[in-house]
Amino acid sequence: MAGAYKTPGVYIVEKDAFPNSVVEVATAVPAFIGYTEFADNKGKSLLNKPWRISSMAEFISYFGGPPPAAFAIARKNSAATAPADLVASPTASDDEKTIIDEINSARAAVTAIAGLDKNPDIFSGADEDFSLGKDDKYFLSLEGTYYLLYRSMMLFFQNGGGACYVVSVGNFSKGIEEGELSEGIQLLKKEQEPTMLVIPDAVSLPAADCFKLQQTMLSHCGYEMKNRFAILDVFGGFMDNRDNECIDTFRNQMATNFPAFGAVYYPWLNSSIVPVTELSFRNIHADSLATLVSLLTLEVRETVASLKKQESIIAEINKLPDSASKSAAENNELHKTLSAVCPLYNKVLAGIQHKLNLLPPSAAMAGIYTMVDNTRGVWKAPANVSLSAVSSPTVNINHEEQEDLNVNTAGKSINAIRTFIGEGTLVWGARTLDGNSLDWRYINVRRTMIMLEESVKLATKAYVFEPNVANTWVTIKSMISNFLTSVWKRGGLAGSSPDDAFSVHVGLGETMTAEDILEGILRVTVLVALSRPAEFIEITFQQQMQKS
Repeated sequence: MAGAYKTPGVYIVEKDAFPNSVVEVATAVPAFIGYTEFADNKGKSLLNKPWRISSMAEFISYFGGPPPAAFAIARKNSAATAPADLVASPTASDDEKTIIDEINSARAAVTAIAGLDKNPDIFSGADEDFSLGKDDKYFLSLEGTYYLLYRSMMLFFQNGGGACYVVSVGNFSKGIEEGELSEGIQLLKKEQEPTMLVIPDAVSLPAADCFKLQQTMLSHCGYEMKNRFAILDVFGGFMDNRDNECIDTFRNQMATNFPAFGAVYYPWLNSSIVPVTELSFRNIHADSLATLVSLLTLEVRETVASLKKQESIIAEINKLPDSASKSAAENNELHKTLSAVCPLYNKVLAGIQHKLNLLPPSAAMAGIYTMVDNTRGVWKAPANVSLSAVSSPTVNINHEEQEDLNVNTAGKSINAIRTFIGEGTLVWGARTLDGNSLDWRYINVRRTMIMLEESVKLATKAYVFEPNVANTWVTIKSMISNFLTSVWKRGGLAGSSPDDAFSVHVGLGETMTAEDILEGILRVTVLVALSRPAEFIEITFQQQMQKS
């Protein structure tokens, strides 16, 4: 430096004493793709644009409210089972005979509608799976497309969700298309922050399109980006696998490419996202209001003894077909009246509530991932954790039934969501789809490695084009070692000491040859001992001889 000085004086030279630090990247930033009411930010379109939000209020502000939900009431064409008909006495008047005939019809109708709120199917156009009993039954079917993103976002935030990205690929004016959702995935290529990919609307597609889209999700995460994790749902996962074989279909249809970058959960969830207080006869399709009027009228004839009271209630029921022309206050009053005097009306609303609350679990699991990452760390398996806003899984899985889900010869592990007495609904599985791999069997192992790789990669960019000499090697090694030491101290790496938990290797003759240096290549090898969950705990009891 002395040769550079020309004027006598005192010169200050500062030198960096410490290497650059590695900043840990975010691990729980899911990206949701689907359909919304609108996509607008103060007049600027957000359609097909990844947009970051951090609350349900922001989602509603930018993307609108819930999708329309109008249900039709239909009846299967088979003989109904009803109680024995009443027989009018020989001296009965014509009016009495008319009422007895109406009561007999009402009994058949009430029998047919029984169990309406227990129909587990959420899609329209099915066959016997929509019936509500062994004989002729009424059932509810959604008129139009079943959009899942809005209520899935509610489930995400209820289970600990935070910052996330939303890609709106369309509004509710048209159906769900696999091509549009796939294009939404490609839009995420330029976004650095998202670490998870969730598409609840995938299961609303036809089966073939659903599996195609899910394969695209895995390819995006494991091949194109290599730094994301896909959370998948089982198509038809609201039904029992023994009856529907939905698990076998999933395993047969899903390709085996990049299975370590995705996990799937079964069964679907009965949530409590939509309260029955938000529902009314406005959720009944206009074409089915006449059917509802007929059923409620027959119920009144069956259950109300006073003829005067019957006529009063029926007069209210007959207002339903004209409700579209009434004011909101008048309709609210009519809804309250029907709720108070017509048990069958409440049963129909309960059936609609059940259908709207039936949701695939991927969004809830994205919330669980976020909550576990924020409270314990990405290295903690997102399992043995209870789900919020969930009353039960749609299928009650026992110990024996989970064996094939968790461990399968094909390696495609399915994580179970189970109910335990006194413990509620728990996530009872922590495997990726690569269940036979000793490297990437567990979700937390794969996601921890993604976090380490991305954090080190971004920090090391500062040394691109630096001299490929010992000073640079030592600086990089120190930087990575300091970062891994901090991760080890927080329990992210296994080992009683840092030396047992990781090692960093760089240098000529160790990771590089002289030819590598001539070609401008600096090679660093990092070995880490990642923590794995204690999936199976074995406790051995044995008797011993009495010692005193």
